[in-house]
Amino acid sequence: QVQLVESGGGLVQAGGSLRLSCAASGSTFSFNVIGWYRQAPGKQREWVALLYGGESTNYADSAKGRFTISRDNAKNTVYLQMNSLKPEDTAVYYCKMISGRYTYWGQGTQVTVSS
Repeated sequence: QVQLVESGGGLVQAGGSLRLSCAASGSTFSFNVIGWYRQAPGKQREWVALLYGGESTNYADSAKGRFTISRDNAKNTVYLQMNSLKPEDTAVYYCKMISGRYTYWGQGTQVTVSS
């Protein structure tokens, strides 16, 4: 069983930066894919950035050039560095891991970007 705990959210002004963390515990830090998703009020959850086990990455168009996903194996943690934040980035950000036939979600962390 894997537990994912996000942190690092908060309130930031437009143009600012935040770094989100997703700490995994309960098992070895091995996955097929791990990623960040977000859900704004009244909208469906959408993917933002993905990191595959082979270290390749993929970004939603809204995140390209501004967000960077990375991992620290020693800390069993995945990060999402978010720069040049916009009010439309306001959402609850979730971490999701797929490992074998199992899918795990974190509880989410709120990011609010003021104009």
